[in-house]
Amino acid sequence: MRFSPHARVSRGPGAVLGVLLGLLLALVMPLAQGPAHAADAASRTIPALQQWTAGSGSYTFGSASRVVTDSAYSSALGTTGQVFADDLTQLAGRTVGQVSGPASAVQPGDVFLTLGSTDTELGAEGYALTVAPSVTVQARTDAGAFYGTRSVLQLLKQSPTIAAGTARDWPAKTERGLMVDVGRKYFTLPWLQSQIRDLAYLKMNYFHLHLSDTYGFRLESTSHPEITSAAHYTKQEITDLIALGARYHVTVVPEIDMPGHMNTTLAAHPELRLVNSAGTASNQYIDLSNPAAYRLIRDLITEYLPLFPAKYWHLGADEYVTNYANYPQLLSYAREHYGPDATAKDAYYGFVNWADAIVRGAGKTMRMWNDGIKPGDGTIVPNADITVDYFNTYGLTPQQLVEAGHIVNNSSWNPTYYVFGGGRPNTPYMYETWNPDVFQGGATLTDPSRNRGSKLHVWCDNPDVETEQQTASGIMTPMRALAQRTWGSPLLVPTLAEFQPIVTAVGRPPGWPADTAAGDLVLGRPVTVSSTEAPAFPAESAVDGSHGSRWSSAFEDPQWLRIDLGSSQAVNRVKLTWEAAYATAFQIQLSDDGTSWNTVYSTTTGSGGTQDLTGLTGSGRYLRIHLTGRGTDYGYSLWEVEAYHDA
Repeated sequence: MRFSPHARVSRGPGAVLGVLLGLLLALVMPLAQGPAHAADAASRTIPALQQWTAGSGSYTFGSASRVVTDSAYSSALGTTGQVFADDLTQLAGRTVGQVSGPASAVQPGDVFLTLGSTDTELGAEGYALTVAPSVTVQARTDAGAFYGTRSVLQLLKQSPTIAAGTARDWPAKTERGLMVDVGRKYFTLPWLQSQIRDLAYLKMNYFHLHLSDTYGFRLESTSHPEITSAAHYTKQEITDLIALGARYHVTVVPEIDMPGHMNTTLAAHPELRLVNSAGTASNQYIDLSNPAAYRLIRDLITEYLPLFPAKYWHLGADEYVTNYANYPQLLSYAREHYGPDATAKDAYYGFVNWADAIVRGAGKTMRMWNDGIKPGDGTIVPNADITVDYFNTYGLTPQQLVEAGHIVNNSSWNPTYYVFGGGRPNTPYMYETWNPDVFQGGATLTDPSRNRGSKLHVWCDNPDVETEQQTASGIMTPMRALAQRTWGSPLLVPTLAEFQPIVTAVGRPPGWPADTAAGDLVLGRPVTVSSTEAPAFPAESAVDGSHGSRWSSAFEDPQWLRIDLGSSQAVNRVKLTWEAAYATAFQIQLSDDGTSWNTVYSTTTGSGGTQDLTGLTGSGRYLRIHLTGRGTDYGYSLWEVEAYHDA
């Protein structure tokens, strides 16, 4: 990982008071901060619309509704129209047609997609939206039209009826994304595909795959098959993932981390390990004084450059050697290649520029992390054409990097780092205060246009502490806060507590896989609870099939959650997925009448996390989780309850 000292912000009584006050304020204050917004649900999207003006009347999506792409732009809009129709099909549970035709062919209930906008302020990714008996999305480019369909999709996810009005919408930053460390933890291909759809749903466009690190090299290699991990992606799988990204306007950017973090590669090539003056070989640093190291690295870069059509190639180039004095061979190499005044660090800078020449020769722009670029420690500097992802206050400031000619991306660990076994994004700060032009330590730029944007970073330092489903749930709200901030529109509500119900209402994109297994007896069943901490954490969130929403109780004992299974059912397995506020003592109980309860499981030593309780014996129409001992100072909080016939 790029080092992150950020600690998780805990939920406490003060935070809960903020939730309650925020919800009260939401009832008495307009939702919008800007005069162009209205407080009606038509403007409730993530990110919020830049401008919304309410009209009269409404639009209703019905059984005859179609997607109509303007026949004057049928080639440019064909894929966007089909993707939109496919998503609406998932949402509506029926086939939604996509046809090409002129504006005169549009009927009430249709959604019309067209280009030809002369509104230059919309830029390459903006659009205009008109909601009337039919909906019209007009843009200057296909990308803009696509993002317009995402707003319509989110609104229809909440209701088949949208209040009439007009919108103009465009992003503040050109790069809005997610990085996933698949090098340390292998994430399945369906999981990665779902992230692409979720990024697109939020009008985000950049998917950075950190493909190699401590525990794995995740790409099939024909030039060096010996370094590929057992759990990896084939080139065809990557090609298919890139194609999916293209359909959803998400660019897939690879990172093969070099010359540090090369553990897996060096395990297959121990002869290339960097050895210090004490004779100890590094497990992660490749020896930049060894010509064979350059041959291997060139093989890999040139093998993979054609696989990824993105205009970027990420070298990583982070955390290579902390004390160059321990490696005299680097000094000798640097002076041989870069002159008698060269420093040992010039071996690193020279390598970066050597790799940049390969990447630039393929017509792409190279990227790297910022920590290795320090003032005055070498006689050469990284090429100015390299884009720098700035994550912490090591070396040059963002302004100094820009003055040296670099474009930057705000990858600051606070608030964008999600670390397995470590810190979590400071989402209240991200949503309420931060913006992507505030870098780590509060640094800013005199010219914000030199900052491409920001992304959320999932670092899997301890790969086994979370499942991929838990990760998807954990990043759900931070992703939505980041989408809002990188789009740069006025906030609909001022606090994260008020934003959370909007997150729940907008939800996931249509077709998002349930986090529960087939046969879950409680999925979507009627549920009642003893109490609810706040409206943002309702009872039904515990049985909605999503680890991205939760039920939370009041801060006292006992509490309970009761689910009506509809008829008497045998229950042999119950799975509880806890948020931070877990139970040490609880009972799982069944009843036929909802009054007399049979306890089938009891514990006083619960430790939270995910508890998959098998081998239970009992039946009943009602399932109750009876909570009698809190593991924190707060209440109880469950992402999900699941129940099954068999273990």
